Amino acid sequence: MAVSTAARELHLKRGEFIIAVHLGLVRVSTQRGEGSPRVHREEIERLRARDGFPDVLRERVRAVGTAEGARLIGISAGRFTKLARAGCFTPITFYLNRYRAVVWLYLAEELAGFAAREPLLLTGRSPAWVRDRLEGGADQRARNWRVRRVGRLMALTDDPWARAAVLAGTLDPLRVAELIDEPSERARLAGIRPEPVLAPTVPPHAQDTMARLMRAEEPEEALRRQADLIAEVDRARRIRPVPRTDADCRGHGPGHRLADADEQGPGRRTATTDQSVQAIRPALETESDTNTNTNTNTGAGPARAPAFPLTPAPLAASATDSLGTSKRKRKRERERRHVPERVSGTTARATSVRAVLARLRLRGLTSRRPHR
Repeated sequence: MAVSTAARELHLKRGEFIIAVHLGLVRVSTQRGEGSPRVHREEIERLRARDGFPDVLRERVRAVGTAEGARLIGISAGRFTKLARAGCFTPITFYLNRYRAVVWLYLAEELAGFAAREPLLLTGRSPAWVRDRLEGGADQRARNWRVRRVGRLMALTDDPWARAAVLAGTLDPLRVAELIDEPSERARLAGIRPEPVLAPTVPPHAQDTMARLMRAEEPEEALRRQADLIAEVDRARRIRPVPRTDADCRGHGPGHRLADADEQGPGRRTATTDQSVQAIRPALETESDTNTNTNTNTGAGPARAPAFPLTPAPLAASATDSLGTSKRKRKRERERRHVPERVSGTTARATSVRAVLARLRLRGLTSRRPHR
């Protein structure tokens, strides 16, 4: 049955059903090629046959906000927010209010367990590590929520390309294009979407906020996601390689190494940005030392020799004589017209600036009008 029908059968709201799937309380299945997940009738009957249905199930998926969560564990709302920003507990979901601000929700069951485990954090002065994080402007809520969501989505599927698509959704598309240089593979990742049942519902005008919240923000988190994406794509290439298209054969963008990819076969590995920088660093150093516009080899190894000599070739005798005659002729013309010799760039600029200022000063004196 559809997700909406399964939620009604379990006496759950849509948000509560999403949390139940996220926690693994309700198992869903997605057929290959179908976008929406389905729930088997046997799964519904299994949950309805449990003792205390539906109250027990609804209590396990109960989510509370900051104010209600603070009352639940007996602290102020301000202290609750500080503990959440420090990463003491992880949000389970969120929604956007009318001001498009993110409102985080937490599992009531997890908050009760935290209060029982860490009673010292609820009273007295906060520990030094909590104060240090807050003074540094840390806010772990979005990152912890992404870690939790990515982990659950990765556990729901065994398809390597689907797992790679989950990781690619946490990175900027430009970064994904740098890590994966095959258009067919990028199209495969873009065509796979995470389970829509696990995506919080937001209005159309808040899609930008939702997309920004989904992506890794901190450099450490982004680097970890990039490494995980490269590993998953390598695994997917070995298990189920994507057929190459004409765009792959033509190459795309600078630095595309088609020959190396053909030699490595389906199990080829895409070089990361750091590896590319390390590969072209010898060429860059050679270019900066010679201070010439020479072509360098972007692969490993020394740079190519310049295609033209670095020192100018000696002029022919006739060319030297003609140049000397031209110089003597220009010198005689300057002496006759009393034109000064050409000065250095700095002196010429200073002279021109002084001349402009003098002209402007004289113009201001001649056009000055008395003010009323």
